[in-house]
Amino acid sequence: MDDIDIAQRRQAEQITYALSAIKRAAGESATHCAECDDPIPEARRKAVPGCRLCIACQREKEERA
Repeated sequence: MDDIDIAQRRQAEQITYALSAIKRAAGESATHCAECDDPIPEARRKAVPGCRLCIACQREKEERA
């Protein structure tokens, strides 16, 4: 391995570590939206750890910001 390979491996390890830290810090996702009380799909809960809003309410929140 050369210096570039080593640097790329370290970068990949750092990214993996940072993403896992974010997931741990975010906590468990809600099963129902905090705004409209609709169920939050399991795929969203897994993709966005710690989510509290359904996709529609999250989109509205982002559009207002």
